[in-house]
Amino acid sequence: MASIFTKIINGEIPSYKVAEDDKCYAFLDIAPLAEGHVLVVPKQEIDYIFDIEDELLSHTMLFAKKVAKAIKKAIPCEKVGVAVIGLDVRHAHIHLVPLQEVGDLNFAKEK
Repeated sequence: MASIFTKIINGEIPSYKVAEDDKCYAFLDIAPLAEGHVLVVPKQEIDYIFDIEDELLSHTMLFAKKVAKAIKKAIPCEKVGVAVIGLDVRHAHIHLVPLQEVGDLNFAKEK
């Protein structure tokens, strides 16, 4: 069965797309830790980020870098934090979160 991210990529579930290329898709998180919290997802559905082939993993990270630079221009923040957790959705993804301080990147806090 397709992951929720695959359904988003395929347009079956609406999202606010931030960027897209032939291999990756970036969209706003529906439960953001901060304004501008974006998820970067490879279009190929792979559960664990370290199971991604090297070429696609490199491409995904470079794509995430471009998105992070755009976030930094659009959202006043000290830095854009990066997190890879992958437990809630079994489709590899990268969180990009605008940060003012280290505590802003806390997935355990209530939203």
